Amino acid sequence: MDNIDKQLLNLLQEGLPVEHRPFLILCKKLGVSEEEIISRIEKLKSQGYIRRLGGIFNSKNLGYFSTLCAMKVPEKSIMHTAKIVNSYDEITHNYIRDDEYNMWFTIIAPSEHRIVEIIENIKKKTLVEDILNLPSNKVFKVKVALDVIKNI
Repeated sequence: MDNIDKQLLNLLQEGLPVEHRPFLILCKKLGVSEEEIISRIEKLKSQGYIRRLGGIFNSKNLGYFSTLCAMKVPEKSIMHTAKIVNSYDEITHNYIRDDEYNMWFTIIAPSEHRIVEIIENIKKKTLVEDILNLPSNKVFKVKVALDVIKNI
């Protein structure tokens, strides 16, 4: 990853304008062509530096509900369970932690009923009964921007 890639990652975290050719603004800031910007983004995605490039919406303001869940998954079942959990479009994040509750994931759905339905379906499909449903009471922070150049 060269310095232009690092600058590009920093700029992408700031957001893109909603317009027909949003990468033109980045071209001017980085001094490279639009084609090069697009090529670099594709390369960074294929290398795993960029997971997703798209809008971030305030789900609560749109009337959606969210919750953080934690499961006790037997070590031998982690990959199988992860595939089941990840099969739901409403699940946005899924992590393994070194803890008794070792699989943590986030659900964002149009209703609390749908969240409960997803959790119950996961219980049935995985045979894991111990799933904590931890809806947030108050949001303090939802954004992070990493300074790739300074490694922060």
